[in-house]
Amino acid sequence: MTVEPVRVSGLSDDENRLANALLAQLDARAPRNRVRSDYYDGKRALRQLSAVMPGHYDNLGLVLGWAAKSVDALARRCHLDGFTWAEGDLDSLGLREFADDNMLLSELSGARVKAFTHGVSFLVGTTGGDGEPKALLHAKDALNGTGRWNSRTRRLDSFLSVTEREKDKVTGFVLYLDGLTIPVLKVDGRWVATDRHEHVYGVPVEPLIYKPQGRPFGYSRISRPIMGLQDAAVRALIRTEGHMDVYSWPEMVILGADGGAFQDEDGNTLAAWQAMLGRVKGIPDDEEQTDPSLARAEVLQFPAASPEPHLAQLNALAKMFAREASLPDSAVAITDMANPTSEGAYDASQYELVAEAEGAVDDFDRPIQRAIRRGLLMQNDLDEAPAAWSSISTQWRNPRFESRAQVADAGTKVVAAVPGLAETDVGLELMGLTPDQIRRFKGERKLAAGRSLVETLAPSKEAETAAELKARFDALGAAIRSGVSPNDAAARLGLPGIEFTGATPVSLRLPEADAAGLEEK
Repeated sequence: MTVEPVRVSGLSDDENRLANALLAQLDARAPRNRVRSDYYDGKRALRQLSAVMPGHYDNLGLVLGWAAKSVDALARRCHLDGFTWAEGDLDSLGLREFADDNMLLSELSGARVKAFTHGVSFLVGTTGGDGEPKALLHAKDALNGTGRWNSRTRRLDSFLSVTEREKDKVTGFVLYLDGLTIPVLKVDGRWVATDRHEHVYGVPVEPLIYKPQGRPFGYSRISRPIMGLQDAAVRALIRTEGHMDVYSWPEMVILGADGGAFQDEDGNTLAAWQAMLGRVKGIPDDEEQTDPSLARAEVLQFPAASPEPHLAQLNALAKMFAREASLPDSAVAITDMANPTSEGAYDASQYELVAEAEGAVDDFDRPIQRAIRRGLLMQNDLDEAPAAWSSISTQWRNPRFESRAQVADAGTKVVAAVPGLAETDVGLELMGLTPDQIRRFKGERKLAAGRSLVETLAPSKEAETAAELKARFDALGAAIRSGVSPNDAAARLGLPGIEFTGATPVSLRLPEADAAGLEEK
């Protein structure tokens, strides 16, 4: 399909030429991208079968979900848990608000699925308008966005995002240039640039590219071999359907009977399904036949044909598909597992898929970081990112599925080998705690520490009582040494009822010279 040139009022000649070039580029790639979307959505039904198959089997619309499984299985291995900042607190930059306003992790998950489906998707950052969040981040697929890639700067020089369609025709788009965003609408048959918004964020679009080797916008996970194998499997499935309709019935040959055996009482020929479903068939003898051996029809039966050849082919195609998509056979093949797969066998079957996921994460990591930093710039009304922001990083989940016990065991060994690691977020992550669990743990520990501090600073009644008693007894000793009667001193100091043994401690005993003086008196 050839896209009609547009002339936008409010755009310069160069901008009009660029907009038309990007619209033509989007239109040129749309057919193959739609095909891959149909495979992923399960809308790709075969319309050309073998010449020996009856025509009505074309209308069954049988499909398989193998292509979608190849995309989703890889996408689920590329799970983004969140973001980290080694030099600060991301919440102080408004990341939580930015993530909540944009449903960030969900939006990025959809962007990865779109990238696997078409080879590329785009993360578009914009500032919010009235009644909108301060910073917005949207994912665009290759059916609604395209741009010009600069291989030297490894960034987009320009980007076009389709915002409105009517009967599959573009009626609105946004043109992103370096430091300039131009929304365009078709109003009453005329193309009009509704605004020109200048900013400091360059071209605020980051492409997520799957397998960028040799292609600016990568390769689709739904490759031609994958599509071909799925089509072959659908044909095998349709042949199996035809086999069950025709060859699963026992073949019968009737010798010596005429067509009347397959007619109803009115002489009408029975429909095929009526003849096949009939359980009891009575055929009268031919009374006009002079040879008795030929007067009675003879029925010969051949056993039904097995569908095993069709199922075997379907299973073989499934295994070929699994090899092509780096999936284990159990993901698509017809298997009967009497016992669960051993841990070693399971790990071995996942190695290729895990390696694919690790490669995809490496390709997606840098564009996502740049998109998040730009979003935080918009969130904080900043023109330039501080140098410390360079340490803002993504946090991906391990693409290899591990049990909680395995993670905790490995983390315990690492934490024990590095002093102080257990008290850090990194140590808690190694132990298998999720970011939310780490936040809750730190919050609860902070509250507990606060309560402990309050209890420590609060005066202790027992401590006060002990100190008071000591002071009173010290005063009692001083009073006795000064000659006051012990019982009188105890009563005056609030220590009534104390029994005195009569013995005088050394600390209360007067020197001999003083004692002699008292005796002389």
